[in-house]
Amino acid sequence: MPYRIDELAEKLGATFEGDGSITIAGAAEPQAAGADDLALAMSPTYAAHLAEGQAKAAVVWPGADWQALGLKAAVFAPRGRLAMAGLTALLDPGPGMEAGIHPSAIIDPTAEVADGVAIGPFSIIGARVRVAAGVQIGAQVSVGPDSVLGADTTVHDGVRIGRRVRIGARVIIQPNAVLGADGLSFVTASPAYVEVSRQTLGLGEVTVPEDATWHRIHSLGGVEIADDVEIGACTTIDSGTIRATRIGRGTKLDNLIHIAHNVVVGEDCLFAAQVGIAGSSVVGDRVVAGGKVGISDNITIGNDVVLGGASVILSSVPTGRVMLGYPATKMDVQLESYKALRRLPRVLKKLAGGKAAD
Repeated sequence: MPYRIDELAEKLGATFEGDGSITIAGAAEPQAAGADDLALAMSPTYAAHLAEGQAKAAVVWPGADWQALGLKAAVFAPRGRLAMAGLTALLDPGPGMEAGIHPSAIIDPTAEVADGVAIGPFSIIGARVRVAAGVQIGAQVSVGPDSVLGADTTVHDGVRIGRRVRIGARVIIQPNAVLGADGLSFVTASPAYVEVSRQTLGLGEVTVPEDATWHRIHSLGGVEIADDVEIGACTTIDSGTIRATRIGRGTKLDNLIHIAHNVVVGEDCLFAAQVGIAGSSVVGDRVVAGGKVGISDNITIGNDVVLGGASVILSSVPTGRVMLGYPATKMDVQLESYKALRRLPRVLKKLAGGKAAD
């Protein structure tokens, strides 16, 4: 829906100057903005492109000379990305799922589905599943037996929810995520070489068991997703072995993430794409992990830890530590080591009596 500038500023908790009666119907980058768009010009760099577009109004930084930028109105955002969060929430039309159960959906007679729920084409709701009010389920979704979907949760197309998965309120699950698959948990009748090598650090003799058959340890624990969690496309969260794999309130997971069995992730964490957490590790609250971070099994990551992109965490990390590299060390130590490594060829050449390389 269109918004007047004065209405928009009020909803964003921001201030405005200029013609508050101007209406906007969308948001755009300055150079691409049409006459009905609110341009996002939250720094001088972005504002330099306003003349290339047709925006009458823009979100700008505090103190910006909006009139000199050729605008008729301006919304002032001390924290630009926070203003973007509010603005995009107002302008997002949502997934477009209408309440009601599509005729092709299959609902087990023992399932409990609240009034007003949306269930899309070819979706399957299993035995004893409970679906709370306000839930939206897209097309070709499957929900396994004894699972629970909390109020106002949105499950996009193609999601697979296994048995005994408990999902809280206002959770968003993007397409093709899989929750509740079996974990990778197997054992041989006698110790395999992988067990021995872990104890000897690979220095012992190679041992080959008489019976190398892998025996499955079944996944009985399920998955528990707390309120306000978001789970990205194609992300997988495995069931716990005996206790549940848990994701804490407010945590946001990007696409293509893997959370292994028995892992516990705390509240308000933020993980970028391709993060992998091995089995039985515990991650504290407000942990941020960049893309491709790998966390080894059976270790603990403290609260407020920041893990730089592509870091590999092989041992427990205390609260508040900023880590980088493989194997991950404190960020300042890692950067100094990297600088020293780059200098190494020049140093070696000097030691050999040759001319320093450029």
